[in-house]
Amino acid sequence: MSIKDRILYEDNHLIVINKRPGELVQGDETGDITLADMVKEYLKVTYSKPGNVYLGIPHRLDRPTSGIVVYAKTEKALIRLNDAFRGSDVKKTYWAVVDNCPRESEGTLVHYIVRDPRNNTSRAYPKEVKGSKIAKLSYRVLGKSDRYFLLEIDLHTGRHHQIRAQLAAIGCHIKGDLKYGFARSNPDGGIHLHARRIRFIHPVRKEPLDIVAAPPKDPVWDYFAKNI
Repeated sequence: MSIKDRILYEDNHLIVINKRPGELVQGDETGDITLADMVKEYLKVTYSKPGNVYLGIPHRLDRPTSGIVVYAKTEKALIRLNDAFRGSDVKKTYWAVVDNCPRESEGTLVHYIVRDPRNNTSRAYPKEVKGSKIAKLSYRVLGKSDRYFLLEIDLHTGRHHQIRAQLAAIGCHIKGDLKYGFARSNPDGGIHLHARRIRFIHPVRKEPLDIVAAPPKDPVWDYFAKNI
């Protein structure tokens, strides 16, 4: 599927893409081609832009995660989006497929997260510890299959690996997420965590945007898409 087929929203200031598992939002030490590289090439070809194409990155998704990524096509939009993402003006909803069902069908999780840069992980503690930051999310169980459960998650804070660490702390491991306790990897190296929906005010036009992304095509996601 080309970049054009994965565009969820585009105007003169923004372009919003449905990211695949395994894609990099921006460059890292691997040197692999990034989603940003592909979007720049799309803009260059589609609009016959000479030279370097501007593309700002106001937020990120972990490489194994799929779903909504917002890019800024202008510096004005990037500056305003940076402010929105740093604050509480952007509402993010995720879907996660997990191996165990939480004790309650819906609730709010509050933990204190400590990041370990040595192995690029975070750990969620029930009480405040040295160097920790508060992490909060709300969840509800949307569906179940014979092996898995689908959770819908609203983020209230934006910590490193927050959803992965907080769910692991209550014994709910995201399918494919070896780093946080799931038993085996997914064939594509991704995990079943999907940035499903994002709501924010357009940084230039000041209109509300509400964008939804379909999950990747695979048997587990397909099952839940048909049965919720």
